[in-house]
Amino acid sequence: MYCKIFGHDYKVSRDVTSYVKEYSCNNCKKELTTNSKGDLIELTPKFKEINNMLEDIHNKRKLRF
Repeated sequence: MYCKIFGHDYKVSRDVTSYVKEYSCNNCKKELTTNSKGDLIELTPKFKEINNMLEDIHNKRKLRF
């Protein structure tokens, strides 16, 4: 109810890469992520799995360099 009146209070909950992040609302716990165009979209199980794989690939590349 609070978010319907005052709007969501999104905070970064996880840095997947330097350009992909996951956000969650402090009030209602709604989760969002960024898509390939940089827009915020709802974090579904599919996107959560994609973000996990992307983070693994990103971390492996950082370790190589």
